[in-house]
Amino acid sequence: MQANATPRSLRERDDQNALVPAPRGAPDPPSTIIEEVSLRPTAYAVDFAKRLLKFTAVGLLLVGGTTGAAFAGAHMWVERVGLAPETDAEACRWEWDREAERWSGGARGGTDAGLGFKGRLAVRSAWMAQHWGTGGEQSVIESQAYSGRAGARKDGGLHVVEARLEFAQDFLNVAIAAALKNAGSGEVRPETLNKLIARHASIMERMGTREALFEARAEFERVWAGLPGKGIDAARTALKLGDLNKRLGDPEDALAWWARAMQLTQDSGNTQIADIPPAVPESIPTSPLAQRTLISTLVSLSAYHATSGQLKQARKVEETSLNLLRSIKQPESFESATRPEVLHALYVLHRSSLLSIHLAEVLYALREKPAASIQWLSQAAESSERVARTLTGLPHIHPDAPQSQIPHPPSSETPLIADYANSVSMRRPASSLLRDARRSAAEAWNLMGILIEGSRAAGSTEKALECYERALGWAGVAADRAGGIGKAGEGTLETEWNALWANYVRARDTSRKGQERK
Repeated sequence: MQANATPRSLRERDDQNALVPAPRGAPDPPSTIIEEVSLRPTAYAVDFAKRLLKFTAVGLLLVGGTTGAAFAGAHMWVERVGLAPETDAEACRWEWDREAERWSGGARGGTDAGLGFKGRLAVRSAWMAQHWGTGGEQSVIESQAYSGRAGARKDGGLHVVEARLEFAQDFLNVAIAAALKNAGSGEVRPETLNKLIARHASIMERMGTREALFEARAEFERVWAGLPGKGIDAARTALKLGDLNKRLGDPEDALAWWARAMQLTQDSGNTQIADIPPAVPESIPTSPLAQRTLISTLVSLSAYHATSGQLKQARKVEETSLNLLRSIKQPESFESATRPEVLHALYVLHRSSLLSIHLAEVLYALREKPAASIQWLSQAAESSERVARTLTGLPHIHPDAPQSQIPHPPSSETPLIADYANSVSMRRPASSLLRDARRSAAEAWNLMGILIEGSRAAGSTEKALECYERALGWAGVAADRAGGIGKAGEGTLETEWNALWANYVRARDTSRKGQERK
């Protein structure tokens, strides 16, 4: 029967067999295994790629959002806090608000809205670069600040400057361009351009290279041209121009600008041409800022006469200036006075110490008795130390002997007290005054040691050694070992530190030899 089966019956039997499931555990057909083996890695790769793209996109969004938020937050902080106006009425009464850095915002603080988004962004970026640094490892770079040319000098050298100053002046150039572009719209404040140019000039001055000083002078002359030629802002600009001309080797122009600055600080309103060289005024102005400007001008004039060989003229300026400074009313007690008033008094006291150092050097050059110079140096050292201790909140006598008159040991690393460090307008002048006071104290003690050592009197070596030790204490910072003085502190040049250290080592070795002979 099966042999005679028709083709139709055979096909039906095959169809029925196809519907019967394969036994459990039976191997799959070879074609099915090949398809699964080839498709499984492909599906896994596609799924992995999808997840990778998904996580990458989420990560980029998070990083971008965080970076954007940090960027916006930093600029908002600078606008609202870093460039905030002075709100302390007492600080304003002593005119410290007028000494604060001005970044185009005026009395309201912040930045000028008329600069537009790009201009305001550039101003805040310049502030960040100057105060926070660039965030990189390089502290100095080659400057490109001179008319867009590379920083090569004519002598083949490079204009190497601090990176933060280079970036700050770059951003300010962008802000100045924005101010010029928007000046015709009437939205930019009239004084904004002058403030930005003055800020750029100050940064160029701090770079210190000769080319930067030339550019700073040109910009301050541009600022002067935009001023009415009267008032305290004009006086401070004239003082800047006098100092820059002195540094650039133009003494006649320097004297003319100093004379103009001194004339503008007076309350008389005299518009006559000032005498050159200028004479020390007979009275002190009533404005605190005018007083500080006049005193700074007198210090610059004193230094010029002393360093140019005009010793008799220098002595006259210094003695007359010291008498004038004594006429400034000082607070009866620093403890009972307000912080702004104390800072003003400390400023006057420190400038008097500088004039005392100048006078001591001039008297020595005029071959006066060394005792007179030592007396002026002693006063200068005492005044400078008092300024430094008051700014840092240290006591005036040694902590181990509170009932004695032994002075407090030098402290070159104690920070500013919080009242000054947290002040909007007093932070910068107070920190600068602290640095200068430490430097002048070190200089006074060092010069005193030289004069005492040169006298060759009995015990002069030991006294000179004490002076050198105190000079090192104010000029240096502690080394790794406890109590050690290892390197130059802030504001002290390496050459100055090496000279101080050489004097100390010489006196120390001489003292040891003298003790061995005994």
